[in-house]
Amino acid sequence: MRGKINSKVFDLPELRNRIRVFRDRAAAGKVLANMMKAYRKTESIVLAVPAGGVAVAAVIARKLDLPLDVLVVSKITPPWNSEVGYGAVAFDGTVILNEELSSRLHLSQEEIQKGIKKTEEKVNRRLKVLRSNRPLPDFSKKIILVDDGLASGFTLRVAIEALRKAGSQHIILAVPTAHKESIEKMIGMVEAIYCPNIREGWQFAVADAYEYWHDLDEEEIIKILSDFYRMDSK
Repeated sequence: MRGKINSKVFDLPELRNRIRVFRDRAAAGKVLANMMKAYRKTESIVLAVPAGGVAVAAVIARKLDLPLDVLVVSKITPPWNSEVGYGAVAFDGTVILNEELSSRLHLSQEEIQKGIKKTEEKVNRRLKVLRSNRPLPDFSKKIILVDDGLASGFTLRVAIEALRKAGSQHIILAVPTAHKESIEKMIGMVEAIYCPNIREGWQFAVADAYEYWHDLDEEEIIKILSDFYRMDSK
C-alpha cells in the first residue's frame, strides 16, 4: 500500500498491514483521539455503534471533551453463524441487505425475513436498554461515527443512511482498523475517515488488530456508558 488512499482518509502509515497493533479497544480509542485533536471541544457529537464501538467511542469523547451517545445498529446474521452479516438494521428501521451474500448463503426469503424481524427486535430492545427515555441527539451537528472496526461495512452503511434520513449533513467516520477495499467503498459516504490501521489481503478480521479481544455484552456496554455520563456530570 503506497501513499494515501484518498485525501479524505487519514491513517498511520507505520500501522498499515500490521496486526495486534492495539492492546484493546480503549487503547485504540486513544490513538484515534490523538489523530482527531482538531475536533476537540467543537460542536460535534460522538456516536458509538454498539457493542464494540462503545468502548472505543467513550475514550474518544472523553479525550476530545465531546458528548457521547449510541447509534443502535445491528447486523443480520444467519442462524448458524453470528459473525457473518448479510445485512443490517438501524434504530429507525432502515434495512440494507447484501443480496449477493444472502444468495451465496442459500437463504430463502422466509429465512431472510425471519432474520430481519429478529434483528429489529434486538435493535428495539437495545434502544430501550442503552438509551432509555433520552431524546435523540441533534443530528444536524457534526457526527463522529465510531465502531471498533470496518470489515464488510454493511453495519456502518446502514448507520450512515439512517443518519442522513435524520438530517445529518456532516459525518466523520472513526474506526481503529479496516480493510482497504471497505474504506474505498465508504469514501463517498462521509466527509472524512480516520483509521490508523488499514490492511489489505484476502483475509480480514477486526479482532486481529487487537492483542486482547472479546465480544462486549450489554452489561459491559451499560457500565462504560454509565461511567462516562457519571464523570461527565461532575
